[in-house]
Amino acid sequence: MKKFLFVFVALFAFSGAVRADEGMWLPSLIGDKIKDMQSKGFRLTAEDIYSINQASLKDAVVLFGSGCTGELVSAEGLLLTNHHCGYSQIQSHSSLEHDYLTNGFWALSREEELPNPGLSVSFLVRMEDVTERINAGEKAADIAAAAREDGRYSASVESLYYGNQYFLFVYEVFRDVRLVAAPPSSIGKFGGDTDNWMWPRHTGDFSIFRVYADKDNKPAAYSKDNVPYRPKKFFTISTKGVEQGDFTMIYGFPGTTRRYVTSDFVDYTLNHSNPVKIDLRTKRLNTIIAAQEADPEVRIMYASKHANIANAWKKWQGESLGLERLGTVQKKQAYEAEFQKWANNRPEYKDVLPRLHAAYDELLPYAMARDLYSEAFSVVELMSAASNATRENWNCETFYKNYSAQIDRDIAVQVWATYAEQAEARFIPAYFTEQIEKYGSVEAMVDALFAESNVTSREKYEAAKAAGVDFKEDPAYKLVVAFSDISRNEISGKYNELNSEITELYHTYMQGQMDFEPERIFFPDANLTLRVAYGSVQGYEGDDAISYKHFTTIDGIMEKDSPEVYDYDVPDRLREIYRTKDYGRWGINTGTEEKPHLTVPVAFIATNHTTGGNSGSPVINGDGHLLGINFDRTWLSTMSDLEFDSEVCRNIAVDIRFVLFTIDKIGGASYLFDEMVFSE
Repeated sequence: MKKFLFVFVALFAFSGAVRADEGMWLPSLIGDKIKDMQSKGFRLTAEDIYSINQASLKDAVVLFGSGCTGELVSAEGLLLTNHHCGYSQIQSHSSLEHDYLTNGFWALSREEELPNPGLSVSFLVRMEDVTERINAGEKAADIAAAAREDGRYSASVESLYYGNQYFLFVYEVFRDVRLVAAPPSSIGKFGGDTDNWMWPRHTGDFSIFRVYADKDNKPAAYSKDNVPYRPKKFFTISTKGVEQGDFTMIYGFPGTTRRYVTSDFVDYTLNHSNPVKIDLRTKRLNTIIAAQEADPEVRIMYASKHANIANAWKKWQGESLGLERLGTVQKKQAYEAEFQKWANNRPEYKDVLPRLHAAYDELLPYAMARDLYSEAFSVVELMSAASNATRENWNCETFYKNYSAQIDRDIAVQVWATYAEQAEARFIPAYFTEQIEKYGSVEAMVDALFAESNVTSREKYEAAKAAGVDFKEDPAYKLVVAFSDISRNEISGKYNELNSEITELYHTYMQGQMDFEPERIFFPDANLTLRVAYGSVQGYEGDDAISYKHFTTIDGIMEKDSPEVYDYDVPDRLREIYRTKDYGRWGINTGTEEKPHLTVPVAFIATNHTTGGNSGSPVINGDGHLLGINFDRTWLSTMSDLEFDSEVCRNIAVDIRFVLFTIDKIGGASYLFDEMVFSE
């Protein structure tokens, strides 16, 4: 009886009806959720959120680059996103002479705004359910090609619910996007790796760009003749602030969730993949951090690389803790046991779980080999340089600008030693083994490789090129070929074959879950397409006897301020403002009339379901006005790609009032307010 009760409770806890704040909903279908949203404080309509007949909130939201979100906040193309989303652009413009990472950047005129080659923003024009067309035999590629209208748009057909539904997404892509402003990293990245994914949080994670278009307001390559883009819609900015329980909505491009996978996938993530990847990235980070602390120039060179490595590294740690705490593997197994009992009398579903389990068992060694390849071999940048050097017109300037052969060498020694120790023999190239045996150790082999290669510096590369050296004979390139052959012949082929089989099985299993629980509301997993998530401003109960408020203030910044620590060394200007309490219109009283306490709000948390890609998403109130910019999840939320826990899952946003305070008081760029629209 106790065993039955446990299974029932686990099943109910894991698979019951989707709770109010879980879910990432397609905006074109938001009419199905609008009554629930309105009951929680939303005062607009479904047509206000998404419309193809009139301007709607979707027209103020963009896919920023290839993995973040941004929002328009003026009629002149002004765009807000996260500091970490614009980090690579800020870093690319930085040098010891113009250290925009440390000091911030503020364009005080349109002429000072900086272009960013390769950066684009994409506006969703429309989305369309094309499931019937696909099922009737029409090819997804043909549907997308027709929607592009001879290059006018970008378009793709995306699978939802593992191929049980298909949607066409059509975008207008703008490629002239200029940097307008960025706070100092001690504000925009305050707390660095230490505070990343944590709450309380005191990070002013924002940057400002501007979208430009041609004179007809159409996309165009960068040109001095381009003019600020005139959007169909932009967000009004609310300066009212947030209170506990206030309605919030996230509108953005969440990257990846896997809510409906089996216990096999969760077990692999928790017990195999994450531990290996965390270990390898720890080794890389320790090497980079030591070099950055020793040399200010290296700090700038490796700032973006450091951030990219560290973000997932810390997320995986929190994810593993959360999956362990929630017992997600066991919950999945209990759910699968109940599903199988139901499926035993249904021929179409009877074998799907056994086949999935068997396929995952077979996939495991190939998945591990793939993780080792991507996190241990491919991360050595010399391999990229060796590949690029064989191309006739490689523009090496950007690569070598941000490259240290010594750091790369130190990383190679550590991660390749891990590869040699942990990879199965069949996944280790014979050439790699021969080189280790020839020199006696991985370290000696790496030393010889970096000494002999012609691509460890720009000077060596250009001299070798001028001398007509065949870069395909370079020892680094030979290593690339050896590993590429192993990847192609021993890893990728079988991995892709098994993964395709698993994807096909999920098509059936997904439909089976829907039939098994006909009353359950299933939201489609995130896949970097535009979604709506909604919830409310809420604190939460953390560890034993710890209760977290829903907001933080500038007081917390100054409590952490430390001139000796780069990530906590706030600008002197901020220290002076705090000392004099010169907050201007952005100050709030968190005390009482009798005993006032003047401060500035910094960040807040809410119950919206978010993931990677939601970075930079607008957080809006019931009137559709901008309250803040989403930038993170809490440490206890990082497992929400696999299991959402409404008790503790919270998204973190920088309060728009702190953004405005920083623009005004730190950047001296309040002229930007002239093109914004505010509501009290």
